Amino acid sequence: MDLSQYLHNAFPGLTLAPSLYYQWDIGIHFELGAGIYQLKDDGSLNLEMFDCVYSQALSIFNELFSGLDEIFLVTNVYQHRSDEIKKKRTKVYDRYIKNKDLKFLLRQETLPYVFDDEEADDYYTSRFSLKCRKQDFKYPLLIKAACNKDFSLKPRLDKKWGSGSNYPDVFFINMTKNVIFFIYDDRGCEVIATNKETIYPLYKKYGDWIDEYSLEEIVKRFK
Repeated sequence: MDLSQYLHNAFPGLTLAPSLYYQWDIGIHFELGAGIYQLKDDGSLNLEMFDCVYSQALSIFNELFSGLDEIFLVTNVYQHRSDEIKKKRTKVYDRYIKNKDLKFLLRQETLPYVFDDEEADDYYTSRFSLKCRKQDFKYPLLIKAACNKDFSLKPRLDKKWGSGSNYPDVFFINMTKNVIFFIYDDRGCEVIATNKETIYPLYKKYGDWIDEYSLEEIVKRFK
């Protein structure tokens, strides 16, 4: 089963794009590094905050993914149509896949731009997907790279930083448990699932990390 078929069957109507939580009825929106500012008083980066963010994101990932689970590692690369001739290839699978033979199984498809804005017709989405397992990729580094989106920290998903919606988005999809995990940047992440019981332990264990603006709604969902 390829990615499109899987999403159609497990998450019908879902657009694999940021704001998954707002598209799906079963989900949790976590705030990372709550109460800690990214910058110190002197303007330098607060690395203690980033260490906290990395630790929280990795804890959520490990709660959701085991070594036995089958995973889709998906990357959306957003590209201007003027560059369509020289299609941009993501470095995610070169940098973070341990088993280099797996890269021959990498799939790519060209899709409409996933963001709804006035310039949508000028861009498209180049989507890469790879079936793998947790032990096949360097997930601690990849999670850090996703968190570093808006700052000049390494590791990275792209050589640029602060590039907004042009920065690649990485989605971790657990095909075995029907769960999608997405880190949008250092501020937070989203988890959605087809079954409430699948992510209920996550809700109980890390309830203190739930985004305060979503808390009331999430509590109602899990009652």
